[in-house]
Parts: sequence; C-alpha cells; structure tokens
Amino acid sequence: MDWKFRNDLPIYSQLVERIQQAIVSGAMPPGARLNSVRELATEAGVNPNTMQRALQELEREGLVYANRTAGRFVTEDIARIQEARKALAAVQVRSFLEAMEKLGCDHEEILALLAGEKEEKQDADL
Repeated sequence: MDWKFRNDLPIYSQLVERIQQAIVSGAMPPGARLNSVRELATEAGVNPNTMQRALQELEREGLVYANRTAGRFVTEDIARIQEARKALAAVQVRSFLEAMEKLGCDHEEILALLAGEKEEKQDADL
C-alpha cells in the first residue's frame, strides 16, 4: 500500500482514505484479516495511536470490524463496501469537475474529452 502522506490533511484521515481505497478496490477483500495496529503503524511509518484512530473511524463507517480475540477484519457486507466505493467515486468526480471548470471547460467539453480518452485507451488496449 502507498503510505506517502500529503501536508493538506491529517495523517489519520489519509490512513482512513488509503485503507478505504484498498477495501473498495478489492486489494483487501471482504473477510480479510488486517495486520495488527503496531504492524500497520510500522509499515506506514506512523504512531500506533494514529493508526488506531484511523481503524476506529473505519469501524464507525462499518468497513472494518473487531473481533476481540482474533483482530480486525474487513466487513463481509458487500453492500456496505459498494456504498463506500460509490461515495469515494463521487468525491473524485466532484474534484475532477471542479478542476475542469477552473480550466474553463463546460460539461460538453468535459464529456468530449472523456470520450476521446476512452477511445485512446481502447485503441491502446488492442
């Protein structure tokens, strides 16, 4: 997992975001056991308390659950994972649209650019 951090958001928020992305993309599949707080903190290069805070947030969101004796696991609730995926995608779309509008592009231009990118990708995949 990419643990490079930006300066514009608290580290725990970025940890939540990265783990959410891993879950919704399938890199951490439903039911998968997460490493311990200490292991994850060491891997990410953060304080264990910061990692603990991020994992607690993921528990509140329903993407992770704790089993007292066995550790933390990714939820097996596929609907919850899909809901989180949609929410993360919506954030990315809003960010993209705001950036394009700052460039002066209207919705038709944006759609045309996306269609062109899609065609180029399809051609490259052949």
